[in-house]
This record gives sequence, C-alpha cells and structure tokens, in this order.
Amino acid sequence: MTEKSGENTSDLSGWLEPGKHHLRQRVYYEDTDFSGVVYHARYLHFFERGRTDYLRCLGVEQRTLYTIDEEGLAFAVHHMDLKFIRPARMDDILEITTTTARVTGARMVLEQSISANGVLLTTATVTVVVINKHGRARRMPDELARTLLGGQGE
Repeated sequence: MTEKSGENTSDLSGWLEPGKHHLRQRVYYEDTDFSGVVYHARYLHFFERGRTDYLRCLGVEQRTLYTIDEEGLAFAVHHMDLKFIRPARMDDILEITTTTARVTGARMVLEQSISANGVLLTTATVTVVVINKHGRARRMPDELARTLLGGQGE
C-alpha cells in the first residue's frame, strides 16, 4: 500500500497483472469538446498518466532517478504513433493499459491502449528515450531495464 500524508493512495495508481498495467480514469467535462466527445489531444494526457503510474507500480520513482548519480536520469518521449478508433465521451470510465514492448540501451518502447466498457478506443506505441540532466542520451542502468521488462512477467 502506498501512503502519503496518512491517506491510502494505492488505488490511484492502478494495478499490475503479468505483463500489463491497468489504470482507470473518468472522462470529465474539461476533457471534452463542445459535443461531449474527448478532444483528441486529451488522449495524450491519459496515456501519460498510464505510463507514469505504470512506473510507480513497478517501484520506479522518477524523482529518485533524476538524482540516481551525478549524471541523473529522466525519460523523454521521442516518438508516438496514435490510432484513434472510436471516441470516448463525457462520463465514460476509461481503462488505460500499458506494457513494455522493448528495452534497448537508451530507449524503451511501450504499447498502450484506451478502452471503455471493453471497447477499444485508441492505441499508442510510444518510444521513450533515457536522458541525463543535460538532455543528452544515456544508457539505461541494467537494474532499471530488468524492472521494466519485469512488467512483462519475465
């Protein structure tokens, strides 16, 4: 259980099952356009929350990584492919899933999807690079790579 300020926050980060992280999010008015359909750019927010909480559930603390050594370590999105299949609407409960597809040297590839009521809405393939405090590429530490691949049940 993750606690902060005496509150139980474990349910805020979603949950892991072998090879996959799940996060539920409600669609709010602020996420939609005038017609009540989720605005296309908001999907990036949902995907980011999924990636962040995936790392959190794996025990990877991004604040700690930044100070891991003199060089520091951070993640930056390098490339993203999105496919919009069906729209999400106001008040839908979305399930954001995230899996690690590959980890190599200074990058990882994540596969993500968003569904509502079991219907696939949007998919993303996200390439994330590992950078240092100066924004230059750096190699991912082996232990971190093993942790990220462990999210696949390996």
